[in-house]
Amino acid sequence: MASLRKIVKTLIPTGLFKKIEPYGHLGEAVLMNVRYGFPGKKLRIIGVTGTNGKTTTSFLIHRLLHEAGIKVALLTTVANGIGDNIIPQSEHITTAQAGVLQRKFREYANAGVEWVVVETSSHSLAQHRVWGVPYEIAVMTNITHEHLDYHGTFENYIEAKRRLFKIANKHGLRFGVVNKQDPSADKFMKTVANSTTYGIGTGELSATNVKLAADHSSYTATIDEDSYDIRVNIPGEFNVSNSLAAIAVGRKLGLSKAEIEKGIAALEGVQGRMNVINEGQKFQVIVDFASTPDAFERFFESVRPLTKGKLIAVFGSAGRRDEAKRPVQGRIAGQNADVVIVTEEDDRDIDGNQIMEEIAVGAKSAGKKDGKDLFLILNREEAIGFAMTQALSKDDAVVLLGKGHELTIERADGTYPWNEADVARAALQALKQSE
Repeated sequence: MASLRKIVKTLIPTGLFKKIEPYGHLGEAVLMNVRYGFPGKKLRIIGVTGTNGKTTTSFLIHRLLHEAGIKVALLTTVANGIGDNIIPQSEHITTAQAGVLQRKFREYANAGVEWVVVETSSHSLAQHRVWGVPYEIAVMTNITHEHLDYHGTFENYIEAKRRLFKIANKHGLRFGVVNKQDPSADKFMKTVANSTTYGIGTGELSATNVKLAADHSSYTATIDEDSYDIRVNIPGEFNVSNSLAAIAVGRKLGLSKAEIEKGIAALEGVQGRMNVINEGQKFQVIVDFASTPDAFERFFESVRPLTKGKLIAVFGSAGRRDEAKRPVQGRIAGQNADVVIVTEEDDRDIDGNQIMEEIAVGAKSAGKKDGKDLFLILNREEAIGFAMTQALSKDDAVVLLGKGHELTIERADGTYPWNEADVARAALQALKQSE
């Protein structure tokens, strides 16, 4: 074993195994498990997958366990770390490559961590990057149109997600948490030996008496003979759903009613998820990571009823990603927002003007017209600045979608630093000076 580890340590830095396809990712995962001594076996691991809601649900589960006194680590799109020491990460990737993943697991095991919450993408499952990760609990938030540029068909996408449940079915608690409101729920429930369903007004764990506000939501969660009075300090009906998934995990791990209620309320926010930006302006500004048709639907369903005035939406669609969703996003925004401003969003080497025109087709199908309530502004900073000038009333709202927490923006000539919240603040300050 020692000699094998020595060989692995010698070969891995060369990147040799990353270049061997189709075994590159699997080969790297196997070798990295060997290199770090299969650290996952020293940990108890919760995997969260789905198209939308993975990050927030992961944060909610992590905070729930942390508040209950459990030593727990977190690995997500946004950040990673142990307990309160959560550090932002800048890469545009949900689940780390096998080398980073196994190194983190080794660090966590050495630090005495008991549980790790891992946001787990369809790519990492399909590519076997998480080979050797002994998931005990698998959570599915929802499955909607996304990443078909990689998976080819929606069925392939679902099957990639189901792999998480198949892995969990072989280990430990063998427990699944499934969103009953999702059309593919039955497929996931059949995959794992034991599962709990959740939903708003449906499922074994059900949310009723839901009250939505601009900065939080409250509801009653019921399952069997138990009920919980829940406050979620991240607004949006979809975060009611995400918190239900966290409650199901907490119940399975034996947390009390008081621990569950306190733990859900303890999370005050997640970077890039329904973040309110306040620079003293009279209107509301929200930054959110929503970047799929389903996420758009959920976002606007929550924000539109709370916006009495004009709703101004700024967004784009990434290059080298699912092209079919672009007009769909445009249509959804056109139906819900009063003003649609289309811009860049990691265009990479794809013509940004082409992407914007594809989005605009959908917005126009919803009745939006160029120069009146539809604007195409390629530079995202300029687009955000323009959006702020369109909000004239205290009842108006500007929503910046798609970038969320990400700290870089990818263009044809390279990757540049980016912080959506900071850009929004600068635009608001400039607006104040001009007034």
